[in-house]
Amino acid sequence: MAHARLGQWLSLLVCLLILLKAESHPVGITLVENAVAKGAVCLDGSAPAYHFDKGFGAGINNWLVHVEGGGWCNSVETCLDRKNTHYGSSNKMEKSMSFSGVLSNKQKFNPDFYNWNRIKVRYCDGASFTGDVEAVNPATNLHFRGARVFRAIIDDLLAKGMKNAQSALLSGCSAGGLTSILHCDNFRSLLPVGTKVKCLADAGYFINAKTVSGSQYIQAFYSEVVALHGSAKNLPASCTSKLSPGLVSFNSVGPNEFLAQRNTLLKKNPTWSTQKSAMHESHSTRHAK
Repeated sequence: MAHARLGQWLSLLVCLLILLKAESHPVGITLVENAVAKGAVCLDGSAPAYHFDKGFGAGINNWLVHVEGGGWCNSVETCLDRKNTHYGSSNKMEKSMSFSGVLSNKQKFNPDFYNWNRIKVRYCDGASFTGDVEAVNPATNLHFRGARVFRAIIDDLLAKGMKNAQSALLSGCSAGGLTSILHCDNFRSLLPVGTKVKCLADAGYFINAKTVSGSQYIQAFYSEVVALHGSAKNLPASCTSKLSPGLVSFNSVGPNEFLAQRNTLLKKNPTWSTQKSAMHESHSTRHAK
């Protein structure tokens, strides 16, 4: 009986893998080389990157910009760990990425966005694209320039046709979901007035809870991210006028209050934040989801 069930599960797994392979398609990487001269670079100083699959038919003037997730770095040590991975350097990124799900170009699997211009923004700054520190310590060569990277990529997409967008959706998962929240107003401001703009945060909301020892680990962690990356000036002013940048940086307030002026759909991510709140504060958080 056990062998029969195992065989059934293996058959199901094979079918799912075949389905995923049939659904996905490879999309090459685009490096924004001209961004380097503007200081818009990844943690290691390399050029920002994204993958772009052009729209067609009725979706030719619609744009879906999806931001990759990958946690945050809150210290020089954790950022150095990221620096030599694809979370900190475009030199370490895959040259081609499979697009599936909401990025698929097949109507059967992605009926709402299959013919839109679909972009996956690679995450390489460690602070949800909020940092902007001019100085670079030669001992570490760490560049905290996430806000510049976000702007450089959006400018590149505008030049490639997004300036004519009829509809645009900024989305992301985990750290990318937080990006879509924190940059929603900024994204709206960079597009034509007549463009219909929405923002979607998938698992981009994190619970501000104490650890079992009673410490505010989550709040302290994001406050360290903000301080290290110089993020405060790039967070929504409507929020930092009421709350500390550390609290604003991980969307710690109630979603109705925080998103009152944003057309944002929100999913909670209780698992990650609950685990991190419950864990001892010495545990590092380098790569969430």
